[in-house]
Amino acid sequence: MRPEALGWGRAYTAKAMSDLSDILERFRRGPELLAVVLTGVFGEEEDFVTEPGKWSIRQIMAHLADCELVFAHRFRQVLAEDNPTLIAFDQDAWAGNLDYANRKPRASLESFRRLRAENYELLKDRPETAFVRAGTHTKNGVVTLRRMLEGSAGHTESHARQMQTIRESYKQAKGKK
Repeated sequence: MRPEALGWGRAYTAKAMSDLSDILERFRRGPELLAVVLTGVFGEEEDFVTEPGKWSIRQIMAHLADCELVFAHRFRQVLAEDNPTLIAFDQDAWAGNLDYANRKPRASLESFRRLRAENYELLKDRPETAFVRAGTHTKNGVVTLRRMLEGSAGHTESHARQMQTIRESYKQAKGKK
């Protein structure tokens, strides 16, 4: 199944993007989208990079799992506290110091899947008023729960597209169709 079949990509209109139920659905389907993109990835394809300094599929999946952990904390902060401070993190430091180059992509996917399911359960039945609650991000300023939710869904979709591009480049580099 191609990622487009999951409703990922440009099919979302501006109107749909503004609808909270659509954002929650995009968020919920993130693990399914990643699983589709990862289908058949193994061996050297996991570590293929399109150019020096870019991340591999292995590293992207570790990043996504860790980002979901960060979002889990931020969602809870915003729901529980009044205007909490949301600390930025250095993704490159995390990648290097948390050994992204050696993490198993499928283990990262399973971590992501569990965390995303817990986050979805936390958010899915909240009243719309909960999504206007906000925190102050140390780099991006004031951010609402709705914006964080939309950002998290978009972040997953963006990296899924990136991994699909890596897969296509790998096939070209190996002379496969």
